[in-house]
Amino acid sequence: MPAETSPALPFLPFALPEIGEEEIAEVVDALRSGWVTTGPKTRQFEGDFAAFLGDETRGGRVHCIAVNSATAGLHLALEALGIGPGDEVITTTHTFTATAEVVRYLGADVKLVDIDPATLNICPKAVEAAITPRTKAIMPVHYAGLAADMQALLALARKHGLKVVEDAAHALPTTCEGRLVGTLDSDATVFSFYANKTITTGEGGMLVTRDDALAKRAKLMRLHGMNRDAFDRYTAKVPSWYYEVVAPGFKYNLTDIAAALGIQQLKRAQAFYEQRCRLAAAYDEALAGLPVVLPPKGQPGRQHAWHLYVMRLAEGAAVERDRFIEKLFEQGVGCSVHYIPLHLHRYWRDRYGLKPEMFPHSQRAFERMVSLPLYTRMDIADVERVARAVRVALA
Repeated sequence: MPAETSPALPFLPFALPEIGEEEIAEVVDALRSGWVTTGPKTRQFEGDFAAFLGDETRGGRVHCIAVNSATAGLHLALEALGIGPGDEVITTTHTFTATAEVVRYLGADVKLVDIDPATLNICPKAVEAAITPRTKAIMPVHYAGLAADMQALLALARKHGLKVVEDAAHALPTTCEGRLVGTLDSDATVFSFYANKTITTGEGGMLVTRDDALAKRAKLMRLHGMNRDAFDRYTAKVPSWYYEVVAPGFKYNLTDIAAALGIQQLKRAQAFYEQRCRLAAAYDEALAGLPVVLPPKGQPGRQHAWHLYVMRLAEGAAVERDRFIEKLFEQGVGCSVHYIPLHLHRYWRDRYGLKPEMFPHSQRAFERMVSLPLYTRMDIADVERVARAVRVALA
């Protein structure tokens, strides 16, 4: 008789959302209510998010404005700050294109700079060297869930009279100097609730600011530049069909169906964070001693949200990065790369004449980095399975 073989393990994907019965019930409640576009669930989610951040924070009340993507939130923030043709905005090359593309939406130019090779976050010294008379704003990205050096970046902004908009797509619940990202002294912060983020609404985001004028403008531009949204018009004590378009706005509102997911996901954000920390710690232990560079850790006062677990192949590793990824997939383990730096993409490369040697730290990191699976539906056995696959791939 042929020898028995153990069944193949199911494919372990790079990311999966954790959706429970509470989320399903909240979405059903939204559907049954008749409000499926922006309405009471969205208002509740905005209020809950403000409460999560602390609502009344140093410098005034937090405004939370729900949008249909973090890209939309970044665009609204820059538009409200008056960024336009002739202006420059500095950001990192080591990010997803959304961070930079919103600058181009407004006719302004992007100045890309390199990263700190240890943290993989935007390098403040590179930012300072890139400032010109045209520079109007800095857009730091809290890469993988670890806060950028906001103390240095905010000091630069004050020194040069620049605005700061934080791309916090990875950063819930990241802290910096003991304060949650979203409550720092920047002009605006934008979170993402995309499917693989630390909490999800499927698609969605939140623009956070303490600037009353910025919040007013962003709310106006979120929905076609109308001075009253549908919820206001149809729920007022004296309903009114009348509204005015006071600016050529956008279609960036979050639906109540999506917000319903967010209401329940936010309640689980702390538990999700704790599970991500457990998984990251298990990875650190399982991968110790291998020819890899482990992700940077959070320091006291700098809580790492662990949206991503990004390891890098060390000098002398016996396999190239692309083949390493192939070997993980051959063993049924999904993974990804975050990111192909912007200076390597045709549009950004050709528009600004960019070359890899202009960004040596980002280029080097990109060539050796792999994002391993990290999501709350995983358990320690999954981490151990991935670690075994890493050992095989490195052999």
